[in-house]
Amino acid sequence: MEQTPLTGRWRLIILSPEEEDEIAAQLAGPKWYQAVTDILSAEGPPKMIPANDWRYQWVRDTLRRLESGIPILQDEHKMNAHWLDAYPDEAPLPPPAQYPLRPRPRGTDSLRQYCDTWCGKKSSSSAHVISGPPYSLLIVDRPDASNAFSYGFGPDGACGVVIYSGFLDDILAKAPARSTYGASPTRYLPDETSWWSHLFGSLFAVTPTSPPVSSYSVPTEEQTAELAILLAHEVAHLVLSHHLETLSSGTIIVPAIISMVADFARALLFPVTMLFGPFVNDAVAQLGKVGSGELSKVGEYCTSMSQEIEADIVSARLLAHAGFDAREAVAFWESRQNAPKSAECSSAQSDNPVTTWALARQIMGASHPVNEVRIEKLKSELVRWELEKRVALRKRMEGEPERRSIWGLI
Repeated sequence: MEQTPLTGRWRLIILSPEEEDEIAAQLAGPKWYQAVTDILSAEGPPKMIPANDWRYQWVRDTLRRLESGIPILQDEHKMNAHWLDAYPDEAPLPPPAQYPLRPRPRGTDSLRQYCDTWCGKKSSSSAHVISGPPYSLLIVDRPDASNAFSYGFGPDGACGVVIYSGFLDDILAKAPARSTYGASPTRYLPDETSWWSHLFGSLFAVTPTSPPVSSYSVPTEEQTAELAILLAHEVAHLVLSHHLETLSSGTIIVPAIISMVADFARALLFPVTMLFGPFVNDAVAQLGKVGSGELSKVGEYCTSMSQEIEADIVSARLLAHAGFDAREAVAFWESRQNAPKSAECSSAQSDNPVTTWALARQIMGASHPVNEVRIEKLKSELVRWELEKRVALRKRMEGEPERRSIWGLI
């Protein structure tokens, strides 16, 4: 059991520290690109945008800008000391989080610290490292898809973001470009010198083509802000280690609990079903398997729903610390509620998310669509920022020490 950083939500991680380290090692360095390519290949050979394409560098630069705000999340009380001094017409800054971003502790740390203290030794911590930047990045050349997902866990590029070119096309088409990217009429820029860019080029060989003039224009700040909102959502998934939680709940906890309940129900019904012969008993067993599978999808939906809301809330902090206006995220997600090419932005999963979410909404009711719930939670978070600021400013004027308000704790 542990509390999620920044939000304080309790969750259960079944994976052992050694298993988590193994997952991180399997995805570190160039292995992440191969793992993601295998996932994308399920729908056919993917076509990637190369690292020397101006669109790739635009996304990469925006991602790096968001990554610059992650260190602030580790100690907002010190590094975000001016959140009260922002003018009303400026982009709001979040109040310091009650649960700052810290390395996730191992379950054996407390016992080791107690034993070392009892023996008079200096205690050493073996806490997990933060799955922080730099994150890996892939852009899939699919104009018919306007979404993204995050995948992986661990340092050294073991986690990253995959974004589809359809989303870039959508936001670039909203407003005219400001100016050309450079004097040379080509969208391909000089190659990067990092190791992963060479790997990217070797894995996905792309022959440069001559694009239209508008395709190598410099995006406006408004277009960059929309890109940052989507990227911040995916980065929040990585910062909060949602991939590990999905593995624990989706493959271990929920199936195990449902399987035990189904077996218990079959045992209670066995005295009745055995009277009708083995065929009826086998039919009940098969029905139980189908029902447990559907209920497992509902459990995955609940986990995914909480993660999406949590990622929206944390992404607002990332946007604010990176110099963007977090309030624009509300209008962004509202505009994507009924987008025909968009999909939910979440960790990569093998099952079809549309079917899972439709089933869950049939059971739980569809009076409150998923996107509307997320938007309302995001609005509530931004309102909380304003209320926290008003309380803190009033205490400053009255000479009281600046501390968290009751509203903030709630």
